[in-house]
Amino acid sequence: MAAKWIETVTGSLEQKRQYKQDKARLDALPEPYASAATALQRYFTYFGGVTDGAVLVTMFGDFADLWERAAADGTSVREIVGDDPVEFAEAFAQAYGGARWIDKERARLTRAIDAAAGDRGVGP
Repeated sequence: MAAKWIETVTGSLEQKRQYKQDKARLDALPEPYASAATALQRYFTYFGGVTDGAVLVTMFGDFADLWERAAADGTSVREIVGDDPVEFAEAFAQAYGGARWIDKERARLTRAIDAAAGDRGVGP
């Protein structure tokens, strides 16, 4: 019973466990894969904004799979991310649907402008 209450407040404990396992997989990668994966993961934190824990865990697991496979195959970092690492990171994150933090803020902004403009019944 206590675990369910804790999960209500903090989120799924299973998802947290899976995230930590996937993070450990990335940390165990040889260089330069570990450095590249860590840099991309940091970018996901700022850009991705995924609010659904299940989507985030799936994305992160797939991300770890990608880097483990690249390291095993000897695929170069540049072959994976291409010439534009920002484009790669954003395309990778966008491939995983679900609500994002910015969606809530977009809706909030639209409601505020609608209200200010007198369009009270309009907007998300």
